[in-house]
Amino acid sequence: MRFTHPVLVRWSDIDSYDHVNNVRYFDYLQEARIAFLSEVLGTAGDLFADHPCVLVSQTVDYLRPILLRHPPYDVDVWVESIGTTSYTLGSWIVDRGGETEDVYAKAVSVIVTVDAETHAKRELSESERAALVKRIVSA
Repeated sequence: MRFTHPVLVRWSDIDSYDHVNNVRYFDYLQEARIAFLSEVLGTAGDLFADHPCVLVSQTVDYLRPILLRHPPYDVDVWVESIGTTSYTLGSWIVDRGGETEDVYAKAVSVIVTVDAETHAKRELSESERAALVKRIVSA
């Protein structure tokens, strides 16, 4: 089950080549990832106070340039795998505006759960695991 979060390109995201600077892709992915985790983990307050975690790795494959336009692009997020103290999220930035679905970037993000006080790794709680399992999408 994929989660979709719309992102608008801002004028300040555009570089001298008239497309979105590659660093901004990480911002779009982060915005969608936080919205996804807030929904999946059912956090009404502060996501990271309730479910402390850190991003430890993220890879992005740039497939085509994102251009400035008014309709938002979609960022889809899903769970790829779950470990004992970590989970892996897949995501992509996609345009569904026309007859085709054009993928602009693909990303893989590894999240590690941590203790809020010591910042040491901790095991996923049963409620976190149960919520994430519902969102696993196989390739």
